[in-house]
Amino acid sequence: MRASAIRRGCTALAAVASLALAATACGGTTKNDVKNENGGSSASAGKADPGAALKKGLTVGFLPKQVNNPYFTSADKGGEKALTELGSKYKEVGPSSATDTAGQVSYVNTLTQQQVSAMAVSAQDPGALCTALKQAMSNGIKVVTYDSDTRPECRDAFVSQASAEDLGRTEVRLLAQQIGYRGEIAILSAAQTATNQNTWIGYMKDELKDPKYKDVKLVKIAYGNDDAQQSFQQTQGLLQEHPDLKGIISPTTVGIKAAAQYLSGSKYKGKVRLTGLGTPNDMRKYVKNGTVEAFELWDPAKLGELAARTAVALASGQITGKEGETFKAGDTSYTLGKDGVINLGEPTVFDAKNIDQFDF
Repeated sequence: MRASAIRRGCTALAAVASLALAATACGGTTKNDVKNENGGSSASAGKADPGAALKKGLTVGFLPKQVNNPYFTSADKGGEKALTELGSKYKEVGPSSATDTAGQVSYVNTLTQQQVSAMAVSAQDPGALCTALKQAMSNGIKVVTYDSDTRPECRDAFVSQASAEDLGRTEVRLLAQQIGYRGEIAILSAAQTATNQNTWIGYMKDELKDPKYKDVKLVKIAYGNDDAQQSFQQTQGLLQEHPDLKGIISPTTVGIKAAAQYLSGSKYKGKVRLTGLGTPNDMRKYVKNGTVEAFELWDPAKLGELAARTAVALASGQITGKEGETFKAGDTSYTLGKDGVINLGEPTVFDAKNIDQFDF
């Protein structure tokens, strides 16, 4: 919202991650020749069989960026529901901080030791988890990333909320419309290392190169690390540093809610426009009190559901993660794109006219 995010430098994290790996090794690691409960040995081994029956009795571990984040709670519940319907088991593990990369590494190792059938991971950092995830894959565990990706070689498939390009460009378009295509704007992101955030921001910058935005100037990218208090303070700091600011894009559910909270109680309410990625339940009161005109998001529960169904399809051999493979998830067929990317669908724009039709 991951988004959001919004909430989370790299040398220190890498060092800590190494310590975490060492600590986990002290507890015993799974050897390369150990198979998981389904007998797999390599993420890329074998050929896809679209007609293969879906296996039951699998165990899929969900590892979100942050377990106490409402966005991931909704997403992972969607995964749990799908796995229950498919006759498999769900478990969730993860850090309480969205910047605890070492913690994520440790949880990947734990799931590997427990020999789960597959894991669905929302990565805090594109590279920090790779060693641990590759170890899991060598043990026959299928790896799906969702919401925030790793490097392609570190997983079998990535379930994307929507096209990264669509998300980045539509957020700029939403804000530009609200400020009349004129004025200074800022971005309130999550962590500086958040893969999804940085990808979307790249497309935002590219969209702003269009001549129609010639009078729109991006003056600052701030980072709230997907922490409500930090995001609130970053919003306050943006407005103090840039008193002529006309709008803020926050592509993270934590960030946009915190920014809305600050704006709604300040002199900037109704003057500084805010958009980005948020949940209807978080943003409803801010839309109704005039702080926010419109924002967008996908349904996180459906994202978690698709991640779970993708994990089961991989573990069942219906797909291997290669471009062009297709599989059915519920009533919808999906095709894997380049680097094994699966797009959930287009985001929904929420405003005063439709927000009460949604409850998540």
